[in-house]
Amino acid sequence: MSVLLASLLSWEALAVVLALAYLLLAARESLWCWLCAFISSVLYVWLMYRAQLYMETALNVFYAVMAVVGWWSWRQGTQGSALAIKRLPWQGHVLCVVLSVVLALVNGYLMQRFTNAAWPFVDSFITWASVITTFLVVRKYIDNWLYWVVIDGVAVVVYLERGLYLTALLFGAYVVIVGFGYWEWVKRCSNTEEC
Repeated sequence: MSVLLASLLSWEALAVVLALAYLLLAARESLWCWLCAFISSVLYVWLMYRAQLYMETALNVFYAVMAVVGWWSWRQGTQGSALAIKRLPWQGHVLCVVLSVVLALVNGYLMQRFTNAAWPFVDSFITWASVITTFLVVRKYIDNWLYWVVIDGVAVVVYLERGLYLTALLFGAYVVIVGFGYWEWVKRCSNTEEC
């Protein structure tokens, strides 16, 4: 194994471990999830750029910024109290789906036309759907977990094709772990009027 490949795998392994820690801590509503998300995202900026997944590169820059926003949002909540879990109204679901598809089509077209991006439309879908869903996480909408099942499932295929095997394994695990996160939040939600 070349030194470069071994180095890439070790950085990818660290990013994967931190990403798993983020998800497991988020399921438990721990603020520390955002620190893990920040460090993992910074590592993935470099990894995705090397894999020519430019929208995924930009997505991880966004994730790093949103980790800071998420920390602040979860910590502050509303009027100084912890932010409560809530459900997204049906109109919100329509908006999320329509925005994800339209942005992915426009962005995918531009990426296909002007870059050497791999999987431009799928990469764009993963990115824009993830951006939108991240806002749902930051605002503690329980529905975010269901969106991640679809996004992460699509991402597995792309990462396998691009040779990011540990990341593909991570996202395969995500598909399972988000179910755990969803049920954890459902249990917590059953004690409040908002859910």
